[in-house]
Amino acid sequence: MKFSEILQRLGDAAASNSLTANKEYDPEITGLAAVEQATSGTLSYIEGAKFASLVGKTNASALIIPQDKALQAQAQERGIVWIATSEPRLLFAKAITLFYQPWRPLPEIHPTAVIHPTAKVGNGVYIGPHVVIQQGVEIGNGVCIHPNVVIYPEVKIGDRTTLHANCTIHERTHIGADCVIHSGAVIGSEGFGFVPTSTGWVKIEQSGYTVLEDGVEVGCNSAVDRPTVGETRVGRYTKIDNLVQIGHGSQIGAGCALAGQSGMAGGVKLGNGVILAGQAGIANQVKMGDRAIASAQAGVHSDVASGEIVSGSPAIPYKTYLKVSALLQRLPEMYESFKKLRRTS
Repeated sequence: MKFSEILQRLGDAAASNSLTANKEYDPEITGLAAVEQATSGTLSYIEGAKFASLVGKTNASALIIPQDKALQAQAQERGIVWIATSEPRLLFAKAITLFYQPWRPLPEIHPTAVIHPTAKVGNGVYIGPHVVIQQGVEIGNGVCIHPNVVIYPEVKIGDRTTLHANCTIHERTHIGADCVIHSGAVIGSEGFGFVPTSTGWVKIEQSGYTVLEDGVEVGCNSAVDRPTVGETRVGRYTKIDNLVQIGHGSQIGAGCALAGQSGMAGGVKLGNGVILAGQAGIANQVKMGDRAIASAQAGVHSDVASGEIVSGSPAIPYKTYLKVSALLQRLPEMYESFKKLRRTS
């Protein structure tokens, strides 16, 4: 695909990002690559001035770069055509769709699928080999269910949702439209509910519901548990990475991002746009306000205000954490000073 054709096909995305371009050259672009790994014929991107040195090293034939005249001049000197935009990473994401689309099978129901006669299946649905769909299930239009998926009774799945191979959807689960559930994920599994007694643990049946609103994505081998009563809810367009645990009765707002190995105990409430970085853990019943962030490996034991960033375990405000971390590096020196003071006192 010629560079000029890429510009044309990006169309509205280019216009909405105040795109300008160097059209002096029109190379053939055969694919996309990370800027460090790019070869001749590939398109890559530079996210900001921090990565300016890579313009002088990359072998890419075309770059998406910020609205930075110095970067533009540097690329032009090297004979690299460029697209300048206010959001290079976003435009690169859109460019990927010109070269790659996820594989999606044509609508059909494989003869080995087991579908209960009371299940309702919409139009244009793909149901792969060895899928099991139990009684009372409702599946919307354009849904794609890959092999070995098991759907328990009374589940509802919205239009155009994709269930990847080997995921499991338990009873009392409602999944909205345009969701993606990746392989190995378990949605609506029993919450961890037991009552301690003098003779041992007594199980509490988990009779609640699990709700994933429209546009939610759940990564491989993650679990979203259903509660004893009420519901566990994940808000619209929230993205959940691999190996994430969402405890029973949790409420997650819209547009949140939960990175790999993060975990939430029961009854946690996250506002809209909350970010949990890798391995962050949220204790039982904790509330995090809109746009709050828990950084990697943070252990959050108390409520976090809207817009606040917390780090460490137990988690503290990020700026305080930076000061504490700086002091920790000086502890050996400070300890030696302390010993000298004791000897002279």
